[in-house]
Amino acid sequence: MAMASAHFSRLQAKLSNEQIKIWFAQFHRWANVGWAHLLPANTSADRSRAVKQYFGALLITLGVLLSAYVVGTYTWMYHEQRALLNQWQSTANPGNLTVSAEGSALTRIQIPKIKLDAVITEGVSHRALTLGPGHLQYSAIPGDVGNSVIAGHRDTFFRHISELKTGDDIYVERRGRQFHYVVTGKRVVQPSDLSVLDSSSEARLTLITCYPVYYIGPAPERLVIVATLAKQV
Repeated sequence: MAMASAHFSRLQAKLSNEQIKIWFAQFHRWANVGWAHLLPANTSADRSRAVKQYFGALLITLGVLLSAYVVGTYTWMYHEQRALLNQWQSTANPGNLTVSAEGSALTRIQIPKIKLDAVITEGVSHRALTLGPGHLQYSAIPGDVGNSVIAGHRDTFFRHISELKTGDDIYVERRGRQFHYVVTGKRVVQPSDLSVLDSSSEARLTLITCYPVYYIGPAPERLVIVATLAKQV
């Protein structure tokens, strides 16, 4: 969200109010009467220059609208996560929240190194992952013995998990208790590699996101962070 907001602010700073008014007026005229009627009739060079101006205005307009959409989407997402966190903090025994419903609050995860503090929701559907990191149903509940699988989008909550290294700390809160995990491994796998979902005889936490992380475009692989329970508080 911070990156999108900064990009939007820089874009706004580059454009004067008068330029925006002119471009929107040109785009409106173009949409109603057709750009051919707006072209100068003098020379082909004039026409070429005018076409570039009109298409430049169109691209900038689309860029502004896209930036506004991204900022709005991220604002809504973090508002929903904040609401879940407030619900978590105001509940006397948050670990007893109903977790059967998709998108409901399950546990709270904190990773100091990447400044992540979020409520894990139940399920990994598109809606659930929009609200926060999602717990893969039928995998172990964080804090229990077994493999607890948590998925998150690479461009939101799990954007920085690629920075985690062996020995880094991960904390999970549940039923008023804190579970301290330590990162033990990191690897990149294909989506077809289901070994990351294998059960475990120890309390394990598996974080999964799309890979490459810092890339605009397709992310055909999966980044997997594995942590084991060190102690309970």
